[in-house]
Amino acid sequence: MTGKAYLIGAGPGRADLITVRGLNLLRRAEVVVYDRLIAPELLAEAPAGAELVFVGKESGKHTLPQSKINALLVERVRAGRQVVRLKGGDPFVFGRGGEEALALAEAGLPFEIVPGVTASVAVPAFAGVPVTHRGVARSFAVITGHHASGMPKIDTDWRVFGNIPTLVILMGVKRIRHIARDLMAAGRPADTPAMAIQSGATDQQFSVTATLETLPDAFDAAGITTPAIIVIGEVVRLAGQLSWFQPDGQTSAFVPLGEGEEE
Repeated sequence: MTGKAYLIGAGPGRADLITVRGLNLLRRAEVVVYDRLIAPELLAEAPAGAELVFVGKESGKHTLPQSKINALLVERVRAGRQVVRLKGGDPFVFGRGGEEALALAEAGLPFEIVPGVTASVAVPAFAGVPVTHRGVARSFAVITGHHASGMPKIDTDWRVFGNIPTLVILMGVKRIRHIARDLMAAGRPADTPAMAIQSGATDQQFSVTATLETLPDAFDAAGITTPAIIVIGEVVRLAGQLSWFQPDGQTSAFVPLGEGEEE
């Protein structure tokens, strides 16, 4: 049997946010190579006897370096296996899916990209924040706050993002003070509404709101850790009215701007 790799976006946090196609392919997989933030319920959907390979990463701790993940996919597909590479969010939104697809393409092996619900849009939505809203935000940008190890350093030119209404920052927890400082230095007003959402779209979701200037201190006070997404822009104000998701045991520190926040 000819092997093939399927790079599948599992969506953000919740098992039931995977696409129908992604779930169908997972249920037929012979090998599942999966990341750290994959919902455990999804792994139970793999066939009995399927090989499950954990390759999760977190800051400063990688189960396998990316080069070995690429080699693993190539080896299993060459062996004629049906391989599902299960990735959080969408494979092509800061998921290194492009690198893995290139490795397969350069090896002359078949693959398919199965898009997923990206956390950059879904997690703010679970916190009641639309990344665009008529009359408030006509565009948004998704930015990484993390410098990839082993890759040439690319400094973010925050001036480029100064006039984009909504900024969504992934992997920015450890650099939040630098990010806030650099954005304000680039001209973003210090009183711009800002939010951090930890463990979005799960029963552990927790959010804290502040301003761009006070968000780093709010991080410390609330104990925000990874995984967390940062949203900066006027759309954050809408969370007071649109915060629809109340997971069991949530202890959100959400305080509407203007009620307890000095502007």
